[in-house]
Amino acid sequence: MAQLSNQAAGHSADRTRRIDGAPTYVFVHGSGSNSFMWASIQRELALLGHRSHAVDLPGHGLDAEYSASYQAPQDLQAWANEPSKLAEVTLVDNVEAVLDVVRTVGAHGPVVLVGASLGGLTISGVADRAPEAVARLVYISAWSCVRLRNPLEYMAEPEFGENLLAPLAALNVGDPARLGVGRANYRTADPTLLPALKAAVMADATDAQFLTFLNILQPDESLQVMAGDATVHAETWGTVARSYVRLLQDRSLPVAMQDRLIAEADALTPDNRYDVHTVDSSHAGFVYRAREMAALLAGLPA
Repeated sequence: MAQLSNQAAGHSADRTRRIDGAPTYVFVHGSGSNSFMWASIQRELALLGHRSHAVDLPGHGLDAEYSASYQAPQDLQAWANEPSKLAEVTLVDNVEAVLDVVRTVGAHGPVVLVGASLGGLTISGVADRAPEAVARLVYISAWSCVRLRNPLEYMAEPEFGENLLAPLAALNVGDPARLGVGRANYRTADPTLLPALKAAVMADATDAQFLTFLNILQPDESLQVMAGDATVHAETWGTVARSYVRLLQDRSLPVAMQDRLIAEADALTPDNRYDVHTVDSSHAGFVYRAREMAALLAGLPA
């Protein structure tokens, strides 16, 4: 009986070791988004036998604010003056929230930390603060700041010139400087704004797919996050293995800017360069290429 118990314990230990060797993919969403954006990719990863966890950053997901003025019929004048709890959220808050998740799931094995768009700032901050907690960073057309402090500074650079976001100022509601957030009316029915927004973020999707994606977004995003110091350091962040997924049809974060971010990081750590992959997708259209994206992620060394 004792021998049987010992054998069972041995099998249990073997199983634990096998589990501990497998990575957990931790996903961080971009501006105005939430954990749901990763659902399609998580499903495909699960079918490949992989664990994953999608984070809701502070003030996002089920903690997001949706004012009655944002509903239909909308009262844009009232909504333009309503305060937002996201105004108090900083990049440090986002980093601490994700670092807590990374350390928790890290008890089960290596962590592959994946960020899209503005989520790149957060995953960079986590790796810069605790490089030992992350096995690999994956940027999906995401901001990675090396020479300049934040996306706002990079947006003034020539490589950002082909973006289609600038003409979308009319999508914003209220004064960002006063509110402390960028507030986008994703429920607009404006026949000019909707096609322009689709061209900027999801030109490769159908109109129906675009509207579906639009309705999972939340309107507010903290200016403190976008304007914070997101620079990284060679001796910390630069020691973590990293991959960059270039999105060829991206007109929100143009390929020229993606390539600049890659080049600046590689210059910072020439002995630890990006493992670069390219997907023929728009800025957010990759969520409709879930099987391809899951296979790409599963193929990365942890």
